Amino acid sequence: MPSKMNPDLTRRRMLMAAACTSAAAIVGVPRLSRAETLAAITKRGFMTVATEDDYRPFEFMADGKPTGYDQELLEMMKKKTGLDFHQDIIPWTGILPGVTNGKYDAAVTAILVTAERIQALDFTSPVAASVDYYLKRKGDPKITSIKDLAGKPLGVEAGSAMLKLLPQLEEMLKATGGQLGKIVPYQGYPEAYQDLSIGRVDYVVNTFLSLNTVAKERPTVFELGEAVSKPTYIAWAVQKGNTELLKAFNDFLLGARKDGSMYALQKKWFDTTFENMSVEPVANV
Repeated sequence: MPSKMNPDLTRRRMLMAAACTSAAAIVGVPRLSRAETLAAITKRGFMTVATEDDYRPFEFMADGKPTGYDQELLEMMKKKTGLDFHQDIIPWTGILPGVTNGKYDAAVTAILVTAERIQALDFTSPVAASVDYYLKRKGDPKITSIKDLAGKPLGVEAGSAMLKLLPQLEEMLKATGGQLGKIVPYQGYPEAYQDLSIGRVDYVVNTFLSLNTVAKERPTVFELGEAVSKPTYIAWAVQKGNTELLKAFNDFLLGARKDGSMYALQKKWFDTTFENMSVEPVANV
């Protein structure tokens, strides 16, 4: 007689397999070439960077132009360093592999620092801190607290660190006698929000900074829930071992912290500041 499979164990395996997507997407990509050194970039006259196409408030398009917190930091770096940037604005899933295989010199986007990603990329000093929250439909009576998330389908971006953080939510639900529902991955968060609005998923998990912006922009559609993870850091990334380029980014970012210009941008875009952030890109996940 075949053995009976433990449903909790099966769910755990499925969850961990999904969570490993972000690491596999980076580590599993063959390294095609080395990214340029700072000296080579200076000689070439420009740096190639990738930013996400729609991840508010970090980077997004408005009136046909890129804007957001990371975009303004990048523009500030351009002015302070004299470097020019050739910028590709692409979906999230192509960014980290593009830096790993040398297509881009850097990823200037909101990347959650994780232990797996640190093995494949070098991260700058943090540009923000965050905690994951859930977003639900406005006034949805089925969800009034974290325990009500049990068994309900949730949306999350494919290849994102939010997948890696979902086991923390799973533990919260287990403490109330519940379990995580179906995980629905999306190519980008705008698709997840759209499906949430029409009821295809019951909630979406993302960083507080992003969800708070979405909830404020569409207050009749969405409502911010509670924290579902521990604090994490957000940083930019370069190819592993590109120490000179990493130093150039860190010199700028730490200088922007020292003169207060980074905190001014945080206040503008997040309505809060992170002046107690670690200088190092610590992985709490």
